[in-house]
Amino acid sequence: MKVRDIMSANIQAGRPDSDLAAIAKLMWDHDCGFVPIVDAAGHLAGTITDRDICVATATRRRLPEHIAAAEVMKGPVRAVLADESVSAALELMKKHQVRRLPVIDDSGRLQGILSMNDVVVAAEKHNKALPAGEIVATMAAICAHRPVVATAA
Repeated sequence: MKVRDIMSANIQAGRPDSDLAAIAKLMWDHDCGFVPIVDAAGHLAGTITDRDICVATATRRRLPEHIAAAEVMKGPVRAVLADESVSAALELMKKHQVRRLPVIDDSGRLQGILSMNDVVVAAEKHNKALPAGEIVATMAAICAHRPVVATAA
């Protein structure tokens, strides 16, 4: 099974100059917690999660409308090509402990998002096309606690 077969293609993206309030509104309006950030040509530049917005707002002590996405977005972005196998995408998710992967074309333009939700729904719908053990192993790797890095107070 290919990523393109199960990815979410109708997605919203932000721009590096978008403020976090606008990104949060996209998340609210489209019931998601992850927004890819693209440049003017549609190339993937970074990603922002709802958690990123909360932490940035609290630690910077600034209102979300005064923080640009470029200040917070994560990169380099782990992405997958639409023609890659879902198994390869799951391996990438495991390796980098991520629940969502932007899907790009050969030139790096955003095509969609593959989430663990997409994978689980497809596994149930396609009856064993995606082995349950592979899905559970991916979730276990994603959910494993990362070492805590001490910071100076």
